[in-house]
Amino acid sequence: MSLLANLRQLVSGVPVPSAGSEPVEPRQHSVRCIGPHGLHRMAYTEWGDPANPRVLLCVHGLTRNGRDFDDLARTLASHYRVVCPDVVGRGRSAWLPVKDDYQLPTYVADMVTLIARLDVDSVHWVGTSMGGLIGMLLASLPDTPIRRLVLNDVGPLVTLSSIQRIGQYVGQAPVFPSREAAEAYIREVSVPFGRLSDAQWRHLTEFSIREAEGGWVMRYDPGIAEPFRKSPLVADVDLWSVYDAIVCPTLVVRGAESDLLLRETALEMGARGPRARLVEVPEVGHAPMLMEPAQIAPIGDFLLEAD
Repeated sequence: MSLLANLRQLVSGVPVPSAGSEPVEPRQHSVRCIGPHGLHRMAYTEWGDPANPRVLLCVHGLTRNGRDFDDLARTLASHYRVVCPDVVGRGRSAWLPVKDDYQLPTYVADMVTLIARLDVDSVHWVGTSMGGLIGMLLASLPDTPIRRLVLNDVGPLVTLSSIQRIGQYVGQAPVFPSREAAEAYIREVSVPFGRLSDAQWRHLTEFSIREAEGGWVMRYDPGIAEPFRKSPLVADVDLWSVYDAIVCPTLVVRGAESDLLLRETALEMGARGPRARLVEVPEVGHAPMLMEPAQIAPIGDFLLEAD
């Protein structure tokens, strides 16, 4: 089935079939990884033919999880084996006992382990925010497995103001008396995501919370915030040297109202390093959630154009 046909079915609400006649259904797995202080389990959701050698890795943002990519994965599952990990400390993955280990080097090492588990030599990569930073770091290394890279609202210059905004809610660990209260909170802190439908907000809420004593809590370790608190930033994060080392084809998706990826940064990304293409999503800040066909289509076109 063509990408255009997949997108039409996504709009209509009809389940999108894979290469066969069965509806696309996700499979849940995990892989054992090693960090600075021992072993931990990283969960991941897999879509499409498990024997397909073409793998697309989709990696989420700081407090999010792999189920954010359900719509993108469902659309592309007839072309790829789509794998969406829950970065350690989030979703269904384990929590690290030493909170200082919630760092990008840990996450990069975990992704290398995951790629080895998938038994493929190369992957395409879609990374939102933190997931894009992980992808940038891995793509910048010699002999990287990443062959095509999509950076969703993140780049080599991360603004201090956006980090401070995110820091206002990350790790606060509220307890909600009901699912409805949790959804109201998620809508409030996620206003930059743009105009999502009620069904889309319910989907994000369903996979963002878990039942706990006294109600519902966010499905991530509040300890992910400890590295931020111990070493608070005083300036923008500059990763231009990392970006300039990337050689694979790169696409940048930017929320037109983003405070994390400034437009001048995105334009400069098109002029140096891998000379990324730029797509801007109107009326969205940080970050586009890639749940709408209009956001998915340019990503699919970019990833599949080499076919």
